[in-house]
Amino acid sequence: MDHSGHGMNMDLPPFTLGRGLEFSADPFFLVGCVVALVLYGYGVARLRGRGDGWPVNRTVFFVLGVLSIALVMCTGLNDYGMVMFSVHMVQHMVISMVSPILLLLGAPVTLALRALPVAGRDRTGPRELLLKLLHSRYMKIVTHPVFTIPLFIASLYGLYFTPLFDFLMGSKTGHIAMMVHFLAVGLVFFWPIMGVDPGPHRPGYVMRMLELFAGMPFHAFFGIALMMATQPMVKAYENPPASLGIDALGDQSAAGGIAWAFSEIPSVLVLIALVFQWYRSEQRTAKRSDRAADRDGDQELKAYNAYLASLQTRGQ
Repeated sequence: MDHSGHGMNMDLPPFTLGRGLEFSADPFFLVGCVVALVLYGYGVARLRGRGDGWPVNRTVFFVLGVLSIALVMCTGLNDYGMVMFSVHMVQHMVISMVSPILLLLGAPVTLALRALPVAGRDRTGPRELLLKLLHSRYMKIVTHPVFTIPLFIASLYGLYFTPLFDFLMGSKTGHIAMMVHFLAVGLVFFWPIMGVDPGPHRPGYVMRMLELFAGMPFHAFFGIALMMATQPMVKAYENPPASLGIDALGDQSAAGGIAWAFSEIPSVLVLIALVFQWYRSEQRTAKRSDRAADRDGDQELKAYNAYLASLQTRGQ
């Protein structure tokens, strides 16, 4: 397998943060990010135009999510990621664990359902198709932990420790496909756990926390395996260009450290979001029962008093 296909990257100067953050767009992801922002903005504008509100924090989360994708795919990080395992790992972790969490907190599906017009009777428009998809058997399967947890784990071990990774890195299309896969896996993994959007699989809060923690040890172990390896594990990165001035093993160890650290950060973020959502839903439940009591004018209490009175008359 010849890896001289990365001729365009051969003369990259040593990596610095400044060089990593220079604008260098991957056309596919640049167009994708712009389209996502335009559609989301259009949805929010439609709601506002109707006089409906849309929480500002959701818009902020969504925009940050899209920008986090642009940050790793439309900058020098994407160029360096082709030749440096550590930089690639930053891309992988951001696009599979940070971007999905932010995008999901933006509730794009809820926005679409509220902004899209309802098609006439017996007609199927985009909104109806989206609802159909949400309720489909396919969605039930791909968002179920029995599917998402193994998928999450397999896209680490199955990719990096098999020839598949080198094959995908051999072409631009392969590289894009791999990054899209990471994003998709992150979305289906985190959606049932802490997504705001309605989903087919929505367990209780304790189960969600268990789902979150089920995948993390494998993630940490993957990072540790890379850090402790005594030889390069991934062919694509075993001979970094001399111009980078790096050593393949040192770079791989850094990649492992990044994978290990990243498995902790999103866990903490998701946990905070979960506890907050849990607290809010408890508040709502309490408010609802208070409202019900006000509405009934404490009918239950009156009924109970009447019952006591009836007991008393019976007793006499």
